[in-house]
Amino acid sequence: MFSRILIANRGEIALRIIRAARELGIQTVAVHSTADANSLHVKFADQSFCIGPAPSKESYLNIPALLSAAEVSGADAIHPGYGFLSENAEFAEMVAHCGLGWIGPRAEMIRMMGNKVRAKAAMKEAGLPQLPGSPGVVSDERELLKLCEKIGFPVILKAASGGGGRGMKIIREKDRDTLVQQFRTASAEALSAFGNGDMYVERYVERPRHIEIQIVADDHGNIIHLGERECSVQRRHQKMLEESPSPAVNEKLREKMGKVAVEAMKRIGYNNVGTIEFLLDERGDFYFMEMNTRIQVEHPVTEAVTGIDLLKEQIRLAAGEQLGRSQKSIQLKGHAIECRVNAEDPVTFAPSPGLITAYHAPGGLGVRVDSVAYEQYRVLPFYDSMVAKLIVTADSRPAAIMRMRRSLDEYIVEGIKTNIPFHRRLLAYEPFVQGRYDTRLVEKLLAEPVPSPSPQHR
Repeated sequence: MFSRILIANRGEIALRIIRAARELGIQTVAVHSTADANSLHVKFADQSFCIGPAPSKESYLNIPALLSAAEVSGADAIHPGYGFLSENAEFAEMVAHCGLGWIGPRAEMIRMMGNKVRAKAAMKEAGLPQLPGSPGVVSDERELLKLCEKIGFPVILKAASGGGGRGMKIIREKDRDTLVQQFRTASAEALSAFGNGDMYVERYVERPRHIEIQIVADDHGNIIHLGERECSVQRRHQKMLEESPSPAVNEKLREKMGKVAVEAMKRIGYNNVGTIEFLLDERGDFYFMEMNTRIQVEHPVTEAVTGIDLLKEQIRLAAGEQLGRSQKSIQLKGHAIECRVNAEDPVTFAPSPGLITAYHAPGGLGVRVDSVAYEQYRVLPFYDSMVAKLIVTADSRPAAIMRMRRSLDEYIVEGIKTNIPFHRRLLAYEPFVQGRYDTRLVEKLLAEPVPSPSPQHR
């Protein structure tokens, strides 16, 4: 087992890693920018090092500074968290080259899944179902037109190195000028965001659900899944709420999706934790979309219904321990929902960084808050706007919804705007309550008039 872990990240995920490591008897090293000097992950780590000024490129993405901090601190492993360098194969290789443990999958796995075209090809060979689409990168506009005619409209253009909805365009009808314009725009967006303008195209599913399967694998060939997460509540392809299990997935479908996911991971020799993301259509057919080779923001809902600490599993598996669990031992109990509480206007979703002047987190049975926020904490404009993850667990989905409503009513964050009012609307929205929704849910909700706040919410 590792004795000291450097956390190459910030905020709530860094604090989450510290908690898991401490329960395993492992010391932790925090890194921070000058702007993050007063963050809780810095205060609770055993050691901390400033690695640069506020901009991410000069601090949290500064690989030489991170490796220097690891050497000076005496760390024997690095945990990248999520975001930043967590899916950077070159960083994983450099960590290993320095003789340090990498708490994540091997670099070749990260590289394979980091490019969406390569990932689709690898997963097709491994047996995962695929949507009709281009066999690789679309070379030019002429090829794109031929492919779209073959695939049939609507189609979706995606960035080969992309994610989070950037470089993504939906084309519903055959119109050469529109198709060419959207292709050029999407490619330019992808080049700006990811340094790679390569695009691919596939059939667009009109009313899909976004379902992901959590994978856990050791270095000895043992692989299991921990059920699914429903991630269809999205705005502009950014997830806002997740739940587990999915109201759209029954036991038979869960077993089928889990089985093909595990078999595919065995074929490629995957290790550590990872998430396979699928589109689920109205007929119950599912298609591989992408894979994330890291811990997910929404991992707490899986922890809540399985009782398994995924951060501890990551650390144990990276240290070479065997999985020690069978698929039959995994039972999903109850229902969990996670709301991402962001510093943003609840109507326009414009960022709202600033000083939190009053803060009170909800509590009680089945309530968990992952956050580094506190009264007088300043939400910085340099990084992600997420203030907290609010997770509730109950015996059933209706009970979990009621518990989340109650928890949102208790949550007090003053001095900045947050999307808590939006989540209150969402938790009362009938399509969500009934569990009959798809990835267009938020779009439909936002098209309705904003109700006047009740007296208790003013």
